[in-house]
Amino acid sequence: MSRQNDLDTLPPLREVIAAHGLVADKKFGQNFLLDSNITDKIARHAGIACGCGDTGLADKHVIEIGPGPGGLTRSLLRAGAKSVTAIEFDPRAIGVLQDLKTVAGERLEIIEGDAMTYDLTTLTPAPRVIVANLPYNIATPLLIGWLKQLRDDAGHYDAMILMFQKEVAQRICAQVGDKAYGRLAVMSNWLCSTKKLFDLSPAAFTPPPKVTSSVVQFVPKTLDEDAPLFASVETITAAAFGQRRKMIRSSLKDYTEALDSCGIDPSLRAENLRGDEFIKLAKSLS
Repeated sequence: MSRQNDLDTLPPLREVIAAHGLVADKKFGQNFLLDSNITDKIARHAGIACGCGDTGLADKHVIEIGPGPGGLTRSLLRAGAKSVTAIEFDPRAIGVLQDLKTVAGERLEIIEGDAMTYDLTTLTPAPRVIVANLPYNIATPLLIGWLKQLRDDAGHYDAMILMFQKEVAQRICAQVGDKAYGRLAVMSNWLCSTKKLFDLSPAAFTPPPKVTSSVVQFVPKTLDEDAPLFASVETITAAAFGQRRKMIRSSLKDYTEALDSCGIDPSLRAENLRGDEFIKLAKSLS
């Protein structure tokens, strides 16, 4: 296994990118984050979120999606992760990451492939942490898939530290009554304690995207034994927020009996219904 200090001997990322001729490609949703101060900050928050505190990521197996040239990968390794498994779809970036693997040794595994096709729980043993600057075009589907896994077992992941477009981050962390409150907020906060950690301006990336980005922390919750099925929560929130301006007596007209049994006011709109009330309704469906 390589020494931790060997990571500091690596050339700057901009030099590595230039040497390999790696240019961010829109079709891969790429915007490279090269500032090590920012990537170190993300790695530090990952350690705090999963309870490691000042010990970094000591005993954690970290899974990273879309590492690109490996800026965040370097920070995760420097933070002491037991292992980092990096899934990269762009074959051009694999050569850049191989240079990093030469230094990191067995602590870094590189997988060339589509993260949408992998069950991350099969890639490493627990305890697992997902840390990623997600490609914006697949960020929400990836999150939904991981939330489904947490519904079945909160122990699948100790924490997730994920970067989204700011608009998506607001939808995840929204509270009842907020303009951004919807399905994503209900499902995310049913299964995790969520927190927006900080924003990143477009200038932090190469090339700069057209939107501000936000880093969001997810810490899984332990559910009650009678928790509803994930599909039931999806069904009830899709019906309610699909007609969010209508009273739920209309948008949830197929679930009138459930509304009555749960004691929920049918004159409310979806945006006024608390997360726990959606979960109560979903339980009645299950």
